[in-house]
Amino acid sequence: QVQLVESGGGSVQAGGSLRLSCLASGRTVSSYTMGWFRQAPGKEREFVAAISRSGGSTRYADSVKGRFTIFRDNAKNTVYLQMNSLKPEDTAVYYCAAANTILVVTTDAPFRYWGQGTQVTVSS
Repeated sequence: QVQLVESGGGSVQAGGSLRLSCLASGRTVSSYTMGWFRQAPGKEREFVAAISRSGGSTRYADSVKGRFTIFRDNAKNTVYLQMNSLKPEDTAVYYCAAANTILVVTTDAPFRYWGQGTQVTVSS
């Protein structure tokens, strides 16, 4: 079992940047494919990015490609989401999640462990 805690959310103007962190405790994060999801008010939770256990493979939602980067530091048991060129439509609660699979999955079903989320607000 692994516990996930997100940090780094906040308020920023459009065009700005934020870096989210997800610290894992319990089982080592290197055992999991890690992902970031988000949920905006009144909308369903959606996939943002995922990264393989080694960090060698990543996948992104089309809406964030070229602006967001997911990376991990297994020695620090931490996964990051660097968000650049933020837009108001990126406003959401962002969740970190862990999936016990070697695949870089993009749906939420395989992700068994979830953090509590961190709010990101982008103003125009």
